[in-house]
Amino acid sequence: MITVLEALNLSTDYLSKKNIESARLNAELMLAHILKCKRLELYLMFDRPLDDDELQQYRTFLARRAQREPLQYILGEVEFFNVKLKVNRNVLIPRPETELLVEKIIDDFKNKQSFRFLDIGVGSGNISIALLKNINQAEAFALDISEEALSLAKENSELNEVQERINLIKFDILKDNIETLGKFDLIISNPPYVSAKDYETLEPELKVYEPKIALTDLYNGFTFYKKIIELSLFLLNDNGKIYFEAGKDQSEEIKNMMAEKGFVNIGSIKDYQGIERIIYGELK
Repeated sequence: MITVLEALNLSTDYLSKKNIESARLNAELMLAHILKCKRLELYLMFDRPLDDDELQQYRTFLARRAQREPLQYILGEVEFFNVKLKVNRNVLIPRPETELLVEKIIDDFKNKQSFRFLDIGVGSGNISIALLKNINQAEAFALDISEEALSLAKENSELNEVQERINLIKFDILKDNIETLGKFDLIISNPPYVSAKDYETLEPELKVYEPKIALTDLYNGFTFYKKIIELSLFLLNDNGKIYFEAGKDQSEEIKNMMAEKGFVNIGSIKDYQGIERIIYGELK
């Protein structure tokens, strides 16, 4: 029988040879998931043998990760802003950088009596659900073009007990009639911002496994920013705000687009790599 320690050592070596970053961490997280324990608890059970079912599942997980399938899809879940979410290949995997967006909005709206926000491109529901969990007086209207994404967002909203305050709507922001949506106090979007050119250079974890429709606009990366900024003139209440997540070297162009449409108090927040990741502004 193979013990926990032996399995971890063998799998770390295997993943390293497959050029998987943080091979040991990946090995530990997958085994902890199978054994239904915390990762650090593995260190208290090094001598525990794995049974045949556990070993087979671990081998399956390792084979998938060796093919560069993202760890989060293999585990089927991710933690985002202290919220546990289910994920699958129909939605982007929530990133730590997006937590900066949620944190900024909570800071700006935590004392507001009540408000409605529009989340364009809801995906797994990570942004909307995290906001609803932290601001009781908020109501979300969350759009996505993907029925599969909306289904998962619904499941996640129920899992986190915020389903009564989120309205999930299938909607194509580039084509559908915005007059059906009403007015909002803020608009949030982490849209497809990878250009068609940059998409070809993405890592396999992104290019092969994550949904293309959620990554790229198949053009210059600015399609959705331009459209959402234009529509915000009709969608936002007086003094309404807009919050975007953006890619590397996109912030200045987005800020300029916002300024041209009358937004003020435009600012940005850098992520952990120094990239201007969060762009925000107010419509007077």
